[in-house]
Amino acid sequence: MRITRGFRAVSAYVRSAPGTYVWLGILFVTTVALHHMSPGFEEEFLRQRSTNIHELSSNPVRVLVSSAMWIDGGPWLSYAVLYSLFHAQAERWLGTVRWLGVCVAAHVLATLISEGALLWGIRHGMAPESAVNSLDIGVSYALAGVVAVLVYRIPRVWRYVYALVVLVVYGVPLVTGRTFTDLGHFTAVLIGFGCYPLVRGRAGPRDPKETAGAVKG
Repeated sequence: MRITRGFRAVSAYVRSAPGTYVWLGILFVTTVALHHMSPGFEEEFLRQRSTNIHELSSNPVRVLVSSAMWIDGGPWLSYAVLYSLFHAQAERWLGTVRWLGVCVAAHVLATLISEGALLWGIRHGMAPESAVNSLDIGVSYALAGVVAVLVYRIPRVWRYVYALVVLVVYGVPLVTGRTFTDLGHFTAVLIGFGCYPLVRGRAGPRDPKETAGAVKG
């Protein structure tokens, strides 16, 4: 009985965030496919689906979509945990359409801004010409945006603490590493914070003090 109840609970949780788990299922399939490729072929295969400057200049829509369907390093299971902790919570809260809007905004805008910064660096001699073919795939920009937008789901008494932690987690690598991907992650966080218009009407839990005041009134 406990196993049955547990299975039903997991099944209900998955059904409550269909977009998250369909996406995660796609990532599982593509990750398995990568494990069956030879190292040399795998690198070239991913490069053609990368949102680097070369591919963005010739196939922008295709690579913006395809780059979000592959994981560049890291075990799939770790992404399953992160998707369940952040994406699933955001989708259940915002609804699939609004959640997807946050994901697309963070992924696309952070990619364009970070690659634009890299192009500027190349033109000013701060990065090598070969950087136009840099490998840039993965789902981390969308994840960063969703992590950030969840700040509006946090009770106000803890909201600024959560926001500060997110800024530190993504800001420290930008200061210390200063790579275009670090810039992309931090940009995605700012985009997530800026998605407040999408969360209107989806208020988070009220603060305990506010609830107590409402009861007394």
